[in-house]
Amino acid sequence: MTILITGGTGKTGLVLARLLHTVSKRFLVTSRSGIAPAPFKAVRFDWLDQTTFENPFHADSDIDRVYLIGPPIFDMLPPVKVFIDLAISKGVKRFVLLSGSQGEPGGPNTCKVHQYLLDIEVDYAVLRPTWFMQNFGTDLRSEIKEHDHVLSIVQDGRIPFVSTEDIAKAAFEALDAKESPNSDVLLVGPKLYSFDDVANILSKTLGRKITHKRISEDESKSILIQWAGLEHTYADYLVEIQKNTALGKEEEAFNAPEDRKIVGSHTLEDYITDNKELWVQE
Repeated sequence: MTILITGGTGKTGLVLARLLHTVSKRFLVTSRSGIAPAPFKAVRFDWLDQTTFENPFHADSDIDRVYLIGPPIFDMLPPVKVFIDLAISKGVKRFVLLSGSQGEPGGPNTCKVHQYLLDIEVDYAVLRPTWFMQNFGTDLRSEIKEHDHVLSIVQDGRIPFVSTEDIAKAAFEALDAKESPNSDVLLVGPKLYSFDDVANILSKTLGRKITHKRISEDESKSILIQWAGLEHTYADYLVEIQKNTALGKEEEAFNAPEDRKIVGSHTLEDYITDNKELWVQE
């Protein structure tokens, strides 16, 4: 049987593909271009173009499990629901959804997809990671490299940044398990960090002063809309997550009972040290 990876060239999807390839598991990668890094096989799939939803099943009729990474829109349930229903009709038995640490079933965004999986009583797992440490090397890279600061509205809130490698490992285990988990689980890193801590680690590693620039909620929303290209409702949602983080919400995830979380092995210090060339000024 075959595992389908939506978002197969993204932050966690590509790492998952490498894990599956290493142990010779059958899988198929999707991307909007239909292209993936060698040696992976990919098909064109676009959440905002439902005419592409059949493509994975034309390419491989044995798909029975799906790693779900929804589209970058706030109200993602309508297109994702259509695809889930189609996938079930094609023989898919299990879905592993990537959600977020602050997301409960029935809430907005990925939480609606979580609720839908519960409603239709299909085999599932929902992964709820905290903030990705790799974002410092992607979304937040230019601010660090070019301006020597990290921006946030989280004040002194602490975050157990988690690695995409640890997320992909959890996805692999949920997809490969003989019995479906049929539960959700928090994914956290092994240590808590404030953004001041992050700035200090970057400063020590790079040999120059990096500061934590505390910005307003309006400034954060403006960045999300103007630079990240998000719709207003999605930007509001992400600002709310950051506000909750300032109030200790991510630290609550870190302190959750052992049976409600998976603690990754990768630390933020290791990630920054191993990838310091990303922020070196030329």
